[in-house]
This record gives sequence, structure tokens and C-alpha cells, in this order.
Amino acid sequence: MKIVVASDVQTMGQQAARDGAAKLRDAIAARGKANIILATGSSQFSMLASLQNERRIAWQKVSIFHLDEYVGLPASHPASFRKYLRDRFINELPVAPREFYAIDAETDPVAEAERLSAVISEAAIDVAFVGIGENGHLAFNDPPADFETEVPYLVVQLDEACRQQQLDEGWFPTLEAVPKQAISMSCRQILKSKSIVCTVPDRRKAKAVRDAVEGAITPAAPASILQRHADVTLYLDPLAAELLKKSTEKR
Repeated sequence: MKIVVASDVQTMGQQAARDGAAKLRDAIAARGKANIILATGSSQFSMLASLQNERRIAWQKVSIFHLDEYVGLPASHPASFRKYLRDRFINELPVAPREFYAIDAETDPVAEAERLSAVISEAAIDVAFVGIGENGHLAFNDPPADFETEVPYLVVQLDEACRQQQLDEGWFPTLEAVPKQAISMSCRQILKSKSIVCTVPDRRKAKAVRDAVEGAITPAAPASILQRHADVTLYLDPLAAELLKKSTEKR
């Protein structure tokens, strides 16, 4: 795992986006198309803003999958991740992407998970842009995460720490309003990506980052499974990196 500590959050997002964009252009040059995974949440704001401004990406040749979505939440809800991606990324691109596989978990999450699993099983993912939650979750795989399933998309239960994070970030007015279930991409499916660009700012993520990078690979720290991947770069701001003991690259 390569670790880059940027000088600030904005620079972190720019560097992560630049790295991912280069891999994306390489994939398009090699195959004429590319498939990517996008995460959401406040940790991805600077990265997504920079990625949409990257030049020389033929977005009309790019298919976009996203990691997770709340069960029962309409696309009009301010916390909906498909709304987030459309408003903050898809609609801001110079041209429409080849495909955007939005997760609709509003009515039948089991059927939707099966539909998306069938689609992504036929797609080679070139770059996964992901983050790490305060409780160490990867996508919505809260601890203890399922490291064994090969099913691409799962209906999962959200633990209280995860739900509290969504409240603290301002997505919901009360803890009771935060859904208790979501559709999430599985850990093993994320690891099938050719490259992973992981962007994590903020001191509140520092323990989760340390556990993911320097701790044991364990379902109790879901993001620790990234240690098993051959091409992961973790982009951090100084606060997210402050508990790390290993040497890191600073830019």
C-alpha cells in the first residue's frame, strides 16, 4: 500500500484525482472504454471536484458504478448517494458518461442488489475511488465485515457508529432518521478492481486509517482488507495521517 500525505485537504483531492485520471486514461487507451467505482460522503468532496475537472478524459467511454445506497431513501432525499453523485459529479461532467449504474434501494433492495451484481460481474473495474469510515468501514461494510462472500452487492445492516457518522456530517436531522440498512458493494468485489485510490481526510478518521494500514487484516477493521490488494494508494491529509508510524510520502 502506497501512502501519500498531502499538505491539506484540497491538495489531497487534487493528487488523488490526478492519479486516478491517469489510470483511467490508460484504460481507455488500452481497451477503448473504462469502468470505475465512485464513493460518496464528505471525504470525497475535494477528490470528485478535481476529477471532474481533469482534462483529456473521454467520459462518454466511461461506465460508473457506485459503492452503496441507503435502503428506503428516495433519489430526491438530500442524503441519497445517487442524488449526491448526479448533483456533484455526473451533471458537472462536460459530456455524459457511457453508463451510470445508480443503486435504487427504495422499494426492493434484494432484487436491486441482484441486478447490480449481475451487471458488475461482467465488468472489469479499472479504478475504484473509495474512502474509509470512522468505524473503519469500506463502503457500507461495517465491522465485523464479511471478507468471504463473493457476491458483488449485499443488503447490509448499518451499525450505530456508522449511522452516527452520517448524522454528525449533517446528512440527517436525527439519528432515528438515518436508515438502518443499505445496499453495499462487498469487500471482495472492491478488491477485484485493477487499481484502488483511497481518499481519507480528517482527524476523526485517524484511528481507522492506522488500523487499516498498520493493524492486522481483520473483519473488525474492514478497510484493513486493502492490504491484500497489489495497487492501492491512500491519499491523506496531515490530520488523518497523524497516528501512522510508518514512513509516508509527503507532497
